[in-house]
Amino acid sequence: MAMELSDANLQTLTEYLKKTLDPDPAIRRPAEKFLESVEGNQNYPLLLLTLLEKSQDNVIKVCASVTFKNYIKRNWRIVEDEPNKICEADRVAIKANIVHLMLSSPEQIQKQLSDAISIIGREDFPQKWPDLLTEMVNRFQSGDFHVINGVLRTAHSLFKRYRHEFKSNELWTEIKLVLDAFALPLTNLFKATIELCSTHANDASALRILFSSLILISKLFYSLNFQDEEEAGLLELLKSQICDNAALYAQKYDEEFQRYLPRFVTAIWNLLVTTGQEVKYDLLVSNAIQFLASVCERPHYKNLFEDQNTLTSICEKVIVPNMEFRAADEEAFEDNSEEYIRRDLEGSDIDTRRRAACDLVRGLCKFFEGPVTGIFSGYVNSMLQEYAKNPSVNWKHKDAAIYLVTSLASKAQTQKHGITQANELVNLTEFFVNHILPDLKSANVNEFPVLKADGIKYIMIFRNQVPKEHLLVSIPLLINHLQAESIVVHTYAAHALERLFTMRGPNSATLFTAAEIAPFVEILLTNLFKALTLPGSSENEYIMKAIMRSFSLLQEAIIPYIPTLITQLTQKLLAVSKNPSKPHFNHYMFEAICLSIRITCKSNPAAVVNFEEALFLVFTEILQNDVQEFIPYVFQVMSLLLETHKNDIPSSYMALFPHLLQPVLWERTGNIPALVRLLQAFLERGSNTIASAAADKIPGLLGVFQKLIASKANDHQGFYLLNSIIEHMPPESVDQYRKQIFILLFQRLQNSKTTKFIKSFLVFINLYCIKYGALALQEIFDGIQPKMFGMVLEKIIIPEIQKVSGNVEKKICAVGITKLLTECPPMMDTEYTKLWTPLLQSLIGLFELPEDDTIPDEEHFIDIEDTPGYQTAFSQLAFAGKKEHDPVGQMVNNPKIHLAQSLHKLSTACPGRVPSMVSTSLNAEALQYLQGYLQAASVTLL
Repeated sequence: MAMELSDANLQTLTEYLKKTLDPDPAIRRPAEKFLESVEGNQNYPLLLLTLLEKSQDNVIKVCASVTFKNYIKRNWRIVEDEPNKICEADRVAIKANIVHLMLSSPEQIQKQLSDAISIIGREDFPQKWPDLLTEMVNRFQSGDFHVINGVLRTAHSLFKRYRHEFKSNELWTEIKLVLDAFALPLTNLFKATIELCSTHANDASALRILFSSLILISKLFYSLNFQDEEEAGLLELLKSQICDNAALYAQKYDEEFQRYLPRFVTAIWNLLVTTGQEVKYDLLVSNAIQFLASVCERPHYKNLFEDQNTLTSICEKVIVPNMEFRAADEEAFEDNSEEYIRRDLEGSDIDTRRRAACDLVRGLCKFFEGPVTGIFSGYVNSMLQEYAKNPSVNWKHKDAAIYLVTSLASKAQTQKHGITQANELVNLTEFFVNHILPDLKSANVNEFPVLKADGIKYIMIFRNQVPKEHLLVSIPLLINHLQAESIVVHTYAAHALERLFTMRGPNSATLFTAAEIAPFVEILLTNLFKALTLPGSSENEYIMKAIMRSFSLLQEAIIPYIPTLITQLTQKLLAVSKNPSKPHFNHYMFEAICLSIRITCKSNPAAVVNFEEALFLVFTEILQNDVQEFIPYVFQVMSLLLETHKNDIPSSYMALFPHLLQPVLWERTGNIPALVRLLQAFLERGSNTIASAAADKIPGLLGVFQKLIASKANDHQGFYLLNSIIEHMPPESVDQYRKQIFILLFQRLQNSKTTKFIKSFLVFINLYCIKYGALALQEIFDGIQPKMFGMVLEKIIIPEIQKVSGNVEKKICAVGITKLLTECPPMMDTEYTKLWTPLLQSLIGLFELPEDDTIPDEEHFIDIEDTPGYQTAFSQLAFAGKKEHDPVGQMVNNPKIHLAQSLHKLSTACPGRVPSMVSTSLNAEALQYLQGYLQAASVTLL
């Protein structure tokens, strides 16, 4: 929809922008919501730009500029499979006007528009915005330093990403394009500005402006030259790619490449021994080593490596030098811990020298394990001796030794289980006891942080090879290292504890029991929460995951500490809800909250009120401030709390109930599963309260159901809600809506029949049959359209029942169909009778045949649906999990026995008919199964 570029709309926009500045949330939030609701309209961004250009009110101009920048930030990027949130005409108009507008605006507004330009530039420059550079360079001629600095600021925010972008041909092409257009004008501007500094040497205010220009020019110079400094040049990239190509040929075209390979090995070997240790050669060296690694493990080329001197030379000249911890690694360890951890722990170190050297060791061990282990053992021993002479100077020798042992011993490894197959020639336990434990036992957790990190990583990697008693000794040491100042060390300690606590013993239970960890429980919990207060770790996902895992392992042992822990978790939740930025951290935090509730309320359900007191204030703030990332989590935790109440719903929850039906909440797909779960909890615990005190909300509840079943992605959620309404609500409260519910379902069946919908529909009609009776189901179908009941049996139930999956779902269908067969008089004496035996046959099929899990081709992509804009994804909390609920559990234990008993009862009411229908029409195999059910139930058909 287009908004007119009119004075009336500008006035309306001004009023709403004013309200967004109001400190009173009752005024501010509706205004924010209104702006959010209209931002999808055509001309909305142009109205904002008009306002910041023409408004007489400076506050409104600034407000419009900030709103515009945030709008661009949210909506400019075009995401595949999602609708374009800004129409093309608006995009063209924005790019045509924004540079001029930015340069003619006061500095406060200029900064906001400059940021907006850099956001647009990141997506559109250079392909979709080719004239941006020309427009900017032309402004250097203006002589107005307000304008010039605006251009420089924008260029800086646009080009500074070149400092940390990954190298690629596209990047080089873009930088070259910028240099061609920008280098000369920028150099000339620099010279002219230097001259002006001499001219105005005694004018402090002029110098302030000129020097700010010089700083920006220098920053631009740095950004445009950065890739040459630390990054590989084109020659290195070319050589690196050739190594890659050679490795590909060695692997894929063995025979054809065989005669060329020795020359490649020689050339790449020479390259490796003559290339320096600088960071810019890392990709080249790692690809060259990976080439050798891929060649040495192929049987054809074994002869190239089997000479002892060759192996020694590879070890000495290639492997050991590339395992050394360089100054650049040390810098990353100390100053860029997050990236260091990501590369080291999460396996994104694919292009590092160390990783390649490790792969080469592994490759050589395939055919030469004995000789390689012998050669390396000598190196390891000499490195450890060097370290022992002067640890504070030679600690890097020990670091390399640990890395060498790790790469030598690791034959097969997975992220989840560490090393799963080790080199038997390496005594891992002896190395652990003699060289790893002493470092971790030292009283100073801040001494030799790299070696501490190495030792902890050794525990993580070889946890399956080191005996349990040694691992148990390491647990208090790891707990102690949670206090280390180094982010890497305390993160590794938390991660190692989390991995140890998830290890499984021979009987599939956790390797460590709660009783074995109980002696450390207080110091463990104290140090974990203290670690979250260390600089750089306030939202450390590894620490929060270790907290969650400790709760899960220790169970009742944490109960005495829960009041303190839940306070700390709540404070942390409040702090991160202001600006959620670490999704994994947030997820584990909510899991830990759920565990606290589950563990405590398992032995003391009344304690649920203490959790509600602790959490509801923060939850209210999250809901009021519309913290989208957290809302699905809040609803899941509330479901868990509500399900813990055994009797009626507390009034605090009932006050929330009407708000849960507001359409705006259901617009976000991430909210839907959690909201449905929460509404189900309301229906399970308080259907009578809803029927009496909130009867006017039932249409709202059904409105939600109607919205959900209209969506292919969410129709199953609509059925979850509908099934809870049918199962729990008093029948009279739903009577007037029943027919309309079925009409809606039939409309959806006609318009868009999918396998998922059919499965859910079958479960629903059978649940309805159980709840209201078989006759009621037949009557409602035939009330909508004569003979519809027969059509549903013939076209849906009988042919499709085999598709139903899930034990509870199958049981519901079995009990429902049994009722249709045995408690529905029209099935015995109308035109529907011909469907009785096929229906029985399909029920026996449901019991005995494999599930039909075929899906038509056109449905494979059914879940990819257009969703309006960015959506927070739903993340299921494992520890808030809903217990599987069996609505027929108390009524029927074994559905086969139940069928036999029900058929026996029917045959007593009409003797002779059932056996004759069964024997004449049921196929032999089904008849045999049925006789088995009758025997098991000790009944016969009369």
